Amino acid sequence: MSSKIEPSGFTNETYDRLFKAIFGRENQQSKQWRLELYNALRGTNYKDPDALEINTIENVIYLTMRNDISFLVDSQMTLFEQQSTYNPNMPLRGFMYFSQLYQMHLTKTGKSLHHSTLVKIPYPKFIVFYNGNKETPDREYLRLSDAFENKEKDGDFEWTAELININPNHNKTLQKNCKPLYHYIRYVARIKRNKKKGLQPQEAISEAVDWAIKKKLLNGFFKLQKEEVLAMSLTEFNAEEVTREFIEEGREQKALEAAINLLKMKILTPEQIAQAEGLSLERVLELQKEIPVLV
Repeated sequence: MSSKIEPSGFTNETYDRLFKAIFGRENQQSKQWRLELYNALRGTNYKDPDALEINTIENVIYLTMRNDISFLVDSQMTLFEQQSTYNPNMPLRGFMYFSQLYQMHLTKTGKSLHHSTLVKIPYPKFIVFYNGNKETPDREYLRLSDAFENKEKDGDFEWTAELININPNHNKTLQKNCKPLYHYIRYVARIKRNKKKGLQPQEAISEAVDWAIKKKLLNGFFKLQKEEVLAMSLTEFNAEEVTREFIEEGREQKALEAAINLLKMKILTPEQIAQAEGLSLERVLELQKEIPVLV
């Protein structure tokens, strides 16, 4: 097995800025951390962090795409992405990411698809680190075929994303073997703990950063990059809250529309409609008063 490590790609922006700041920068510490992460996942023992390079996927066609870290080791192209929201569409996103990575690889290696000989490409591996609130197993394989509208029985085509749960009580061996990932997990868990205690976003994050500094997590990274970490964490915190509110508003709107339709049909009582749609009885009775206006 060769120990040579070559590049594939890395985006300009990430879903999780802190994850990228830890594992995706071009300083010596970050190089060492991402090498530790790869070794922990693969059970390998690569020693030279400078042998691993990161390039950029330019978001020209797929403007909304975001992927965190990818690199090529021993003819395997590995893509890492961190997610704090469960997303069953990761296999499709990975499929699109890798189409860009393979184009970059073919261009760099001078290979052409218009020859009569078979072009060899690296084996793809898509890993999603998940630390959201939805309960998932330690590892889960999301399959692209689940999204096919007409699924063939023979299953000739498949694409998977390996979802790795990195919440505190999951994949403990991986956390033990990769200290920077373990420290990242502890910091995120601290923020979640503060949120549950009712702290406001700024207070929850400031306390977590001060705690991380006191614990000397990531070899002093939180102390050296305190202001940047505070800014990144608060930005992501606010984005998460906005997304959650948007989803909840959408659900409520659908429930209201369904309740109005059921009231018009006069099949169920207001009590039954409230229970079926997850609305308060008072809200359903208010809608009932508006029905003559709406009809």
